[in-house]
Amino acid sequence: MSGDRPSPLVIERILRDRQGIWQQIVADDDLNALTGRMLASSAVALACYGAVLGAFHGVLMALTSAVKLPLLFLITLAICLPTLYLFNLVFGARLSVRQSVALVMVAITVTSMLAVAFAPISLFFLITAPDYGFFKLLNVAILTLSAVVGLRFLTGGMQVLNAHGLLAPSAAAPAPQGAVAAPAAPAAVPAQPASGEPVAEPVAVGASANGAAGANGTTTPAAEAQPVAVVPAQPVAVVPAQPVVLAGHPVAAFPPGMVPPGYAGAGRPWATPPVRRGESERPASMTLLYVWILLFGFVGTQLAWTLRPFVGSPGEDFALFRSIEGNFYAEILRTLGNLF
Repeated sequence: MSGDRPSPLVIERILRDRQGIWQQIVADDDLNALTGRMLASSAVALACYGAVLGAFHGVLMALTSAVKLPLLFLITLAICLPTLYLFNLVFGARLSVRQSVALVMVAITVTSMLAVAFAPISLFFLITAPDYGFFKLLNVAILTLSAVVGLRFLTGGMQVLNAHGLLAPSAAAPAPQGAVAAPAAPAAVPAQPASGEPVAEPVAVGASANGAAGANGTTTPAAEAQPVAVVPAQPVAVVPAQPVVLAGHPVAAFPPGMVPPGYAGAGRPWATPPVRRGESERPASMTLLYVWILLFGFVGTQLAWTLRPFVGSPGEDFALFRSIEGNFYAEILRTLGNLF
């Protein structure tokens, strides 16, 4: 698959080039077309899987399940998407509505494609072991596994957006507490003689008491020797150590190389280790994403119970909807009890 001619199957691009998908969502580049392709692919895949579900009861149930299963996912998305978007706004994320929709549609597309990939297995057990309880639990397990994998893609995409700073407030983060300003380097000061010590007088180079020796062995009188001018040392002002301001401590002067009181940075007393977003801290949007995933699961299961039947009990006539009684989880536990 070349870069100039991408695959017509959007699921192939998601699985092969997921980083490219995340970068397109980050850049907000042509998301309408991408979301439309994912929506169409998901609807077709879920319709095919819904037809396999309804085929247990008959052709009419297969047709209605092919319509109701895509509606189940799309209505769940419509119910839960405003909550995800408002969570992001409240905690300072900078995601647009199109970016939020595209992220969730990636998860739904992966879920639907995995479900339709399991359709031949479900159809095989429908033909060889047409037991209502087993067939219902088998398809619940298939849809649950597919949804878990799809939501893993959603969390991966949100982590990429977090790395690009789209889940964090746009304002610059304040300096970490306890940061220490680097002290000014002390000026080099020449060694000063201690008080009471004699100071060496300048001496003429090459002169002696009796005269300087010449090259041919003759001596030159001392008066004729040329002294070397020595410039007297100028006094150098000693620069005191600059005070260092430590957050939470009074202003104090610390000699170079000493660790201020209360500072634990051994080895690098003036360095503050950098804090990377996503390692030491996690945006509230990422935490609320997991809460939203649980909410998405509860809404989806309750809506599936409301839109039932998808498989159809073999002892009952065809019905577009059943009366709302009980709940999804009690029905699963009752089916498990009857099966075992």
